[in-house]
Amino acid sequence: MGILLNPNNTDFEEATNAEIYVDKTELIAYANKVIRTPQKYICVSRPRRFGKSMAANMLTAYYSKGCDSRELFKPYKISRSETFEKHLNKYNVIHINMVEYIGESKNIDEMIQFIEEDIIAEITDELPDLKMPRRINLVNVLNYAFAQYGIPFVFIIDEWDCIFRMRNTDQDSQTMYLNFLRNLLKDKSYVALAYMTGILPIKKYGEHSAINMFTEVSMTDPREYAEVTGFTEAEVSELCQKYNMSYDDTKRWYDGYNLRGVSIYNPRSVVMSMTGGYFNNYWTSTETYEALKVHIQRNFDGLKDKVTKMIAGESVGVNTAKFQNDMTSLNSADDVLTLLVHLGYLTFRATNETGYGEVWIPNSEVRQEFINSVEDGGWENLMKAINDSDKLLEATLNGDTDTVAELVERSHSDNTSILQYNDENSLACVLSLAYYTAQNKYIMHRELPTGKGFADISFIPRKNIDLPAIIVELKHNKTSGAAIEQIKQKKYTDKIAQYTGEILLVGINYDDDKGHTCVIEKFVKE
Repeated sequence: MGILLNPNNTDFEEATNAEIYVDKTELIAYANKVIRTPQKYICVSRPRRFGKSMAANMLTAYYSKGCDSRELFKPYKISRSETFEKHLNKYNVIHINMVEYIGESKNIDEMIQFIEEDIIAEITDELPDLKMPRRINLVNVLNYAFAQYGIPFVFIIDEWDCIFRMRNTDQDSQTMYLNFLRNLLKDKSYVALAYMTGILPIKKYGEHSAINMFTEVSMTDPREYAEVTGFTEAEVSELCQKYNMSYDDTKRWYDGYNLRGVSIYNPRSVVMSMTGGYFNNYWTSTETYEALKVHIQRNFDGLKDKVTKMIAGESVGVNTAKFQNDMTSLNSADDVLTLLVHLGYLTFRATNETGYGEVWIPNSEVRQEFINSVEDGGWENLMKAINDSDKLLEATLNGDTDTVAELVERSHSDNTSILQYNDENSLACVLSLAYYTAQNKYIMHRELPTGKGFADISFIPRKNIDLPAIIVELKHNKTSGAAIEQIKQKKYTDKIAQYTGEILLVGINYDDDKGHTCVIEKFVKE
């Protein structure tokens, strides 16, 4: 048992001893499918506090010859896998946390030197009869150890990308580091499995994308690993029942990460809310909002407008294919939005085209972080609309049509350009923004399928909220009364699923002189 070579299972045991431990041992079964195959290289990128280190410690506990983990894994899913016994504690495991080494090194050259010296020292301690090569370096020593003893190595490299985050402008050091990883791992018979974790996918540039033997598992392409990336809906539902917490509120706060159709919750925030008994910004509080602000202040090709739309609850298009997988080569809105997906501030849905899709803000916790980031520095009109949103909802509920028209007109004028002013989709986006805080009490739908047509915006009360539903229809150069009539004629109220009770029909019209009018009627759905 060593520190880097064949560690024990203490770190994973601590995770299972926690008040809340959600079984993610199926990750081991996925790794067992590829161990000792050409697909034995896996690089998993996830946002901070999404369980990367826990997964690395779990794999170490399972594969390491330095411990006996049979009883530790016995209660969990992996113990029922047909591959469980075959690979359990059968390998020489080398587990490296790169953050620890970069912190104690003056430069990357020294960091690599320290890693090689420490691993070689542990190998010679554990294998005292090992015949050493004449040229002593890490690759040669590993080759000799495998040739003499026949036991391959499993490499677990945690925070592999810290160099690209902490020394993000030093390309020479990054190249040296990638060369080290390539020489250590690529096409080496002694490698049974290489599993790397980080926030960013593998850096792309020139020939040094040449650690291309890795299967990349990321927030834009989770492959078959989606359900082991975070907490699933079923897992969160079970926790909510156990801790007597509202599932609907938990979903609003922490759900929303779309991984190829699998809905994933933020693990840290769910655990903190369950054990603490209340909802709060737990994940976002682990890093200052400045980390987000610095990126969204880059107004590449309309980035500011795209951020405004997402704060309003919409999705925007993105091409993730050009992203260079670092935090400095940001030359377009697409680059920034893709980075924010990997950092956990946005989520992504792919279309049929490679790299193309849409992104949006996943949940209330992250949306509040966006608000914190835009409270100053050129976002005054956006913040004015948000700050007026409580007043707008109150006016709507009270039937105060003059105030509704006034506030919508102000938000419309402040937050749309002249070219987009007469675009109904643009106004609908502005209305979503104007009703921003209503989303705390309502589930908002843009163009909710209803009856014979589409309501522009519908607000359905959240569970246990005693407020009327709201349907808003938008018109240009007609009348607000005509908007109400469309709601009635197309029977929008019929298709608000599972809702009965009072519904406010809100018709809004604006003309070419930018004047806004509003009519509000009450309707009771039996």
